[in-house]
Amino acid sequence: MNNTLRIKIAPSILAADFSRLLDDIKRVEKEADLLHIDIMDGHFVPNITFGPGLLRSLKGEVNLPFDVHLMVDYPERWIEPFAEVGCEFITVHVEAASHLDRLVNFIKKRGRKAGVALNPTTPESAVEYIIPKVDLVLAMTVNPGFGAQKFIPEVLPKISAIRKIAERKNPDLEIAVDGGINEVTSRQVVEKGANILVMGSFIFNSSNPEDLIINLKRKLNSKSERSYERRSK
Repeated sequence: MNNTLRIKIAPSILAADFSRLLDDIKRVEKEADLLHIDIMDGHFVPNITFGPGLLRSLKGEVNLPFDVHLMVDYPERWIEPFAEVGCEFITVHVEAASHLDRLVNFIKKRGRKAGVALNPTTPESAVEYIIPKVDLVLAMTVNPGFGAQKFIPEVLPKISAIRKIAERKNPDLEIAVDGGINEVTSRQVVEKGANILVMGSFIFNSSNPEDLIINLKRKLNSKSERSYERRSK
């Protein structure tokens, strides 16, 4: 793992209170690194969430980079609309992409960082060839579609495998994890090489999410450095 990759926290608004969404975002804005936004179409996953209009309305109100996760069929139709609203990351699923290389190239041509996501049962080999080109790989640690699911520990070896590939092919690759991430599972995934933690209920259900994020990052950055030292020996 590149020891310059610090641990980042990306609160997922899927777990926020939609009746007071902006207020909830403001509770995490100061200490979070990214705002994770799950886009679901009711086809690729059995749920429907947001569209680019929501991001457009938040753009001038929120001082956080947008991290958009497209859980949709035909993701090529949605790159341009989400690029236009200024997302920092646009992540597509390898399972939904007929032409993954073309999609990644298009995202980067629009000046955005490109990510590729894998469902829990999809092996790391599905993205090995594209890792030199992307900025982020997102390992789903639950089956996508709904929040507040239980972490799937069988994904942990895949995170390690992705980090090992990245050390050879793209040392600056960011590895994100999404699903069931809390104080316990965050330590497990950081140990395996993840550095972006998508956290929903654990963050938004906290009475003091800013302090929670500060303390979590302090502990996890120290753990990440120790893990890197062990892998480098």
